[in-house]
Amino acid sequence: MRRTVAMLLAITAPLGAQMAYKQPPAAIAKILDTPPTPAASFSPDKSKMLMTERNGLPPISDVGAPYLRLAGTRVNPRTNGSWRETFARGLVVRAIGSTTETRIQTAAGAKISHVTWSDDSRKIVFSITGADGIKLWVADASTGAAHKLADVSLNGIANPCSWMDATELICQTIPAGRGAAPAAPEIPEGPIVQEADGHKNPAPTFEDLLSSPQDEKLFDYYFQSQLAIISLDGTVTRIGSKGVHSRTSPSPDGKYVLVSTVHRPYSYQVPEGRFPALTEVWDRSGKSVRKVQDTPLQEGAPRGVDAVETGPRAVSWRADAPASLVWVEALDGGDMNAKVAKHDHLLALSAPFQGEPQELIAVESRIGGGRGGSVTWAKSDLAIVTEAARKTRKTKTWAINPSNPSQAPRLMWERSTDDRYGDPGRFELTRGAFGDNVLLTSKDGESAYLVGAGASAEGDRPFLNKLDLATGKTTELFRSQAPFYENVSTMLDPEGSRIVTLRESTDEVPNYFIRDVAANKLTQLTHAKDPAPEFAGVKKEFVKYKRADGVDLTATVYLPAGYDKAKDGPLPFFLWAYPAEFETVAAASQISGSPYRFTRPSGASRLMMLTQGYGVMDNPTIPIIAQNGGKPNDTYVEQLVAGAKAAIDKVVEMGVADRDRIAVGGHSYGAFMTANLLAHTNFFRAGIAESGAYNRTLTPFGFQNEERTYWEATDLYTKMSPFTYADSIKTPILLIHGMADDNTGTFPINSERLFAALKGNGGTAKYVQLPAEPHGYRARESIGHVLAEEVAWLDKFVKPKVKVKAD
Repeated sequence: MRRTVAMLLAITAPLGAQMAYKQPPAAIAKILDTPPTPAASFSPDKSKMLMTERNGLPPISDVGAPYLRLAGTRVNPRTNGSWRETFARGLVVRAIGSTTETRIQTAAGAKISHVTWSDDSRKIVFSITGADGIKLWVADASTGAAHKLADVSLNGIANPCSWMDATELICQTIPAGRGAAPAAPEIPEGPIVQEADGHKNPAPTFEDLLSSPQDEKLFDYYFQSQLAIISLDGTVTRIGSKGVHSRTSPSPDGKYVLVSTVHRPYSYQVPEGRFPALTEVWDRSGKSVRKVQDTPLQEGAPRGVDAVETGPRAVSWRADAPASLVWVEALDGGDMNAKVAKHDHLLALSAPFQGEPQELIAVESRIGGGRGGSVTWAKSDLAIVTEAARKTRKTKTWAINPSNPSQAPRLMWERSTDDRYGDPGRFELTRGAFGDNVLLTSKDGESAYLVGAGASAEGDRPFLNKLDLATGKTTELFRSQAPFYENVSTMLDPEGSRIVTLRESTDEVPNYFIRDVAANKLTQLTHAKDPAPEFAGVKKEFVKYKRADGVDLTATVYLPAGYDKAKDGPLPFFLWAYPAEFETVAAASQISGSPYRFTRPSGASRLMMLTQGYGVMDNPTIPIIAQNGGKPNDTYVEQLVAGAKAAIDKVVEMGVADRDRIAVGGHSYGAFMTANLLAHTNFFRAGIAESGAYNRTLTPFGFQNEERTYWEATDLYTKMSPFTYADSIKTPILLIHGMADDNTGTFPINSERLFAALKGNGGTAKYVQLPAEPHGYRARESIGHVLAEEVAWLDKFVKPKVKVKAD
């Protein structure tokens, strides 16, 4: 008898009382409280290195402080910044090849963000958030001297400033005399009404949307900004009218600004990125010199994975020209199912922006896979354009001549986006004549450089290749060699003879090195220390195995420090995974990752369980592959079960895991996997599911890579929903969910309803709700509590050799 997913008549049950935060075991707490390793960036001229000293996990007092949910964004009303903003506590500059460090002079406890180098590599600009708002600061990279640039407050909801040139920035500032935020009415002003007009307007299940006229007022208040040009001497020149400026981008020559301004009507169905927006070119006085596009409200874009809006999109500047607009437009009305020869084209229009734009190339799919950003500018006669289609998972890369568009584009390569082994890499960029990023070429201009992950049957082996732009032939300059994982960070010269790499191994901390490629010589730049020396004795093995149908699979198996198989025997094990869809067996069988990475846990990592006597099988591949011309999800449950069984069989065969003491867990789509495995197998002693979606009727217009709707594939949605089989889940399951989950589709009600269904059907479950936490948990207290709950759950149901009955 066909089961149906309850949508309206959900089971309800008391969910328990609030309790104090728990601390995890001491070994885990120590790791959580260790400051993170500084992050590195390089000056545009590659002469200096900036080390950003990052803060550790924020306290719940920061994460749980009041915020506003407005049009898909979470706003900190005290600072007019992003609620998600992370801060650095210090900045240190080091000349490449020198051990001398220069500390940027900021006050102790300063909350630093929005850090950026000037085009000439002499200055570093950043913001400091304080009680008086977000202020703009500048520092001299040579001396470390720093000061506040101007007494204006920045609107920090998005990145507030961009360089106009080496001495000026354009910033979004809080309008003068703005006044207090609109107060909520004490008495409702009337009902809130929405209408459907008879047209199909499918939309994903977005979070944090506007929901009332009061929200609209708050959106206008917090998102409005006044654009201002701020010079390094502190001069502030306000330009144009205030507005909800969602984007500001100066032209490479600094004479114009591309401005997108959101306007009404707003929507309660989609976030700000789909609101109506007027895109214009302004001159330095704020006068509009060209209207590019007035994009209408995008509540009903054409359906399909490759659907796009009509009209100009991905509007930007040519990086290799003083002031030349470029954008992408659909030739198919935004619908990839339309029967047309070409679906997208790239257009350009140079200052003074008069007349009609010039077509540079037309393609058979979507430029940039629909986003339009995959154009690399090189010089007047060369640009590189990438097109892709999500539906077919095919991509092509073309070389074009922007100065002579009638010249036929030259195909550089064509490949499947699923084929990691065939990925040629990304082009290395450099600052061009106008300060923007352009293609880095050799001194003779005949070659470019490709940097890639180097996926292979031996695992990832990062590389640097030299590409002959005329012939397409590549020459390998560098490739990571076992037993190290060495990733190219930047090139120090245009011939690729000196590069900076980040080098690590299973027992060597990642550190930056200068590599002399020809001499094969290394000079160490940084000396980071092991953030979790307790893990030094952990054993790690990259394993390969097969699914019953012959599909190749991989995983990383970790064993606790001091473990002796002969002496200790098989361990209780924790399997943590995240399934992925593939169109072909060949793509699904490709190896991902490297056996030579330095691995240390951070945050709510499953690897923390190694400190408590558990083995961990991390990221066993669980591929969901299209079968017999169908879609991957047509056999989702069957393939999920087959992948999990193969993983268990492997660790048991190794002699390190006790088949009767294995738990499974995952986050988000991995949590969805976990609940399904417990519903359809008896493989596991327990499960841990973090922030998952368990009832697919709540995401009726698609999820992950599934584009069919609930009404087109009702049986599929029903079968894939573990909520449907809640009465079959008898294995103990720990459900954890952030009460402020902001991810599309993973509403907290998913965990609430599944827990109620489990309780109502006599299941063994615990439901932990984390106040103020989004989809990815942030606060130290929350993460500590999650790990405490997970350790206790595994200790109760998995570690004992005799199966424990529920209380």
